Amino acid sequence: MTQTYRLDDGHQTLVLAARRERLPEVVYWGAPLPGDEDLMALHAAHALDVTGGMLDENPDLSLSPEASRTFPGQPGLIVRDTDGTPLLPKFCFESVENGKDLTLRYTDADNAMTLVFDFVTDPETSIITAQTTLEATRPVHLHWLAAPVFPGPQQSDEMIDVTGRWCGEFQLNRTAWSPGIRYRENRTGRTGHEHFPGLIVPCTGATNTKGEAYAFHYGWSGGHRMIAEELPDGRRQIQWGHAARMETEAAIRFQTAPLYLTYSQTGLNGCAIAFQRHLRDRIVAWTKPGAPRPVHYNCWEAVYFDHKLDTLNDIATRAADLGAERFVLDDGWFGNRDDDTRALSDWEVDPRKYPDGLHPLIDHVHSLGMSFGIWFEPEMINPDSDLHRAHPDWALGSADQTLGRQQKALNMALKEVRDFIYERMATILRDHPIDYIKWDHNRVLPAPDAAQTRGSYRLIDRLREEFPTVEIESCASGGGRIDFGILSRTQRIWLSDSNDALERLKMQHNAALFLPMAVTGSHVGPRRCHTSGRTLPMAFRAWVAAQRHMGFEMDPRELTEDEAKTLKTITQWWKDNRDWLYRADILRLDSPDAAVLAEQQMAPDASRFVTFVGKANTSTQIAPRPLRLTALDPKATYRIDLVNRDELSTLSRGTPALKTGPIELSGAYLMHNGITLPWSFPESMWVLEGTKL
Repeated sequence: MTQTYRLDDGHQTLVLAARRERLPEVVYWGAPLPGDEDLMALHAAHALDVTGGMLDENPDLSLSPEASRTFPGQPGLIVRDTDGTPLLPKFCFESVENGKDLTLRYTDADNAMTLVFDFVTDPETSIITAQTTLEATRPVHLHWLAAPVFPGPQQSDEMIDVTGRWCGEFQLNRTAWSPGIRYRENRTGRTGHEHFPGLIVPCTGATNTKGEAYAFHYGWSGGHRMIAEELPDGRRQIQWGHAARMETEAAIRFQTAPLYLTYSQTGLNGCAIAFQRHLRDRIVAWTKPGAPRPVHYNCWEAVYFDHKLDTLNDIATRAADLGAERFVLDDGWFGNRDDDTRALSDWEVDPRKYPDGLHPLIDHVHSLGMSFGIWFEPEMINPDSDLHRAHPDWALGSADQTLGRQQKALNMALKEVRDFIYERMATILRDHPIDYIKWDHNRVLPAPDAAQTRGSYRLIDRLREEFPTVEIESCASGGGRIDFGILSRTQRIWLSDSNDALERLKMQHNAALFLPMAVTGSHVGPRRCHTSGRTLPMAFRAWVAAQRHMGFEMDPRELTEDEAKTLKTITQWWKDNRDWLYRADILRLDSPDAAVLAEQQMAPDASRFVTFVGKANTSTQIAPRPLRLTALDPKATYRIDLVNRDELSTLSRGTPALKTGPIELSGAYLMHNGITLPWSFPESMWVLEGTKL
């Protein structure tokens, strides 16, 4: 007997099949199949041959491959009984619920355990959400539980995963498929700069704009593991789950985080669009749905810990004049906090710096028409703090552990810790008109622990319940905690602590494979970047910030008259366009010039777009190569205009049409030949507006 199941969202088809009572396996995932496709025939066609040196039957590459059925690769479940005895479960069919979505239950009667697989489709975003749950009748010890296991495509030569570091997040790795395992495990206890939980598997020949690709994101903010394995028979499997041994306590129920999946026929961009839309429209719980995203000002790189009310008032006034709509007071406002070695967790306003409390500063900010935000790092503690002296046992890990940024992590699994931090934060929020929190997390944990992540989730959830209109930004030394799990509780991420526009250009380009403009904070930094030492032109800094949720993070007192004018102009352009850019799809373009990183932000109705063409280095050739656009109507005519024509260099002496005014060209020409731009220096940006006529 064969059982088959099918899910469709109009964009992709997923077919599962099971022999007899066994766990099902994915026998098809890809482009939509005809509605009358014979799934039994499809399952038969999926079967591999058997030859010398093999078992007499190929073990199933199921949704949770079973070692008990002689599966030769990484199993989907590793579990021990209450007394530590290894278990080798063998699951059989129990029940199914199959409507638009799918829930499958399988039971191992001998070991009294149940495995549940859930699949949810979304026709509007083209994301499939999959999750695995293990249930037992008595406490068991879990060593590994994979989210539903998917096959890696056979038509692929490589996989693309994401790595990075502090001030260098979202770097792409391309690794060739080969026999054995590509194993990546993040054991830092948070999502991590080093191991963003995403994977894209392009089929051979795929680019940003064309070809087939498959993509995965594991929506969890703690330690996680990814396995991409090629078996000796040539089959490939992709597994995602929590980091090994994160579940330190025996329990009767375990569940993976949601695994978000999508298939694309339009290159990497098809995957990017699905993730961007799903995150923006399904994951993020907006505090003010439909409200314009406000221009930020953050005071960190202007004053650091040196808080003086007169100085901050002056800076706020200047920031508002430049176009800022939200003022964020960063680290240094609380306890005895004069540097990063003390007072973390003592969340009370410092009377030395603010003798009349925060109200005079907040009142001034509000008088300028800006809202007010504030910095917390709730999960952390300095040994030199009142709380640590009172409760050293509340710190996570050993007393002699290596510190990070002179701090330890609080044990968020303890209810008394969460209650204490909640009351301190809630008191600040109750006593002040604050509508924004920059929520930081500036060190890795001494060990990965799922209970720590769940405790942090509970604290955030509780605060959001009492203060539903307070927006939260996820920051972890920049981009160390960015994932769909934290973004179901927050409304913005800080992509990187680097405000270097050149580095940001690349980071934003790569992060767009998963993140939309609406949540991705990007700030205009100081003239001389504090993290790289690089000095960059104001226009370039401002245009890079205008690619995402725009803000400023410099001392506005340093600006020349020309710099202030340029920043005002670009900020106003962003404000004039932010409403439609909020819902735009960010499409990475295939640049023929390795020095150029370009993207096209397309309105949902495809009536307009803006193209950002960033030049990071000196080109090998003299003249710019034509840049092909994407996703246009080949039969339509488009008016293309150069927004920042006034930034032309005197070294641009030729006659490209865009130098003198708008041009009108067909979608076919723009996609197959491309647009020719004027010459430009490195560390500059061309901005094109396109309108469908």
